[in-house]
Amino acid sequence: MRHMRGVGAAVAGIAAAAVLSGCGGDGGNDAKPAASPSAKSSAPAAEPAVEEPATPEDEIDQLAAEKGWMPGESASAYVADICASLPERKAVDSDPAEWLMMRKPSEDEAAVLKAGVPKLCPKWSKTVAKALGGEAARSYSGGTYKVKADPGTDENSIAPGTYRTAGALEDCYWERTSKAGKILDNSFSTSAQEITVTIRATDGQFTTRDCGVWKPVK
Repeated sequence: MRHMRGVGAAVAGIAAAAVLSGCGGDGGNDAKPAASPSAKSSAPAAEPAVEEPATPEDEIDQLAAEKGWMPGESASAYVADICASLPERKAVDSDPAEWLMMRKPSEDEAAVLKAGVPKLCPKWSKTVAKALGGEAARSYSGGTYKVKADPGTDENSIAPGTYRTAGALEDCYWERTSKAGKILDNSFSTSAQEITVTIRATDGQFTTRDCGVWKPVK
């Protein structure tokens, strides 16, 4: 009887060990807890890209690229330079329209100015239109000019009309000559404040020395 109780105790011990082994894991591997939904990291949603509005400069450059104006150059930079130069010319008592006209903008430059000036310096739009249309009034300093009905941007020609120069004029000489070079009228002033001369369509040349700047009389 004592032997049977010993066997029973051994069996009971083995069963207890099996139970404890089962509680420790499956096949010797540690049990992994199920991931909690709240433990998952959630990346913030990407914000949609905000497109910056096009600037007037961007619009000028885009239009110039589409039209093929001024290839390889910055159209907006050219317009900005002209916009800055026009008031500077006025500040030194010069006609901005004449200054731009005498620069003789190319066909591409003229197209860029027509499109760009209203965007960057609209107050100068009329001045630019006058210059590009060849309608700016011309002024003349020292030299000999051929009388021509429509001199345009020819720096060596002058249109018929009445011109005046003013200021502290000393040793001012001017003359009108025929096409053959004969003197039709002339004058030499050692001191004057204002001189007015009318050039006729039949004149050949007009010469002026040390008389300041002649401007057309409107």
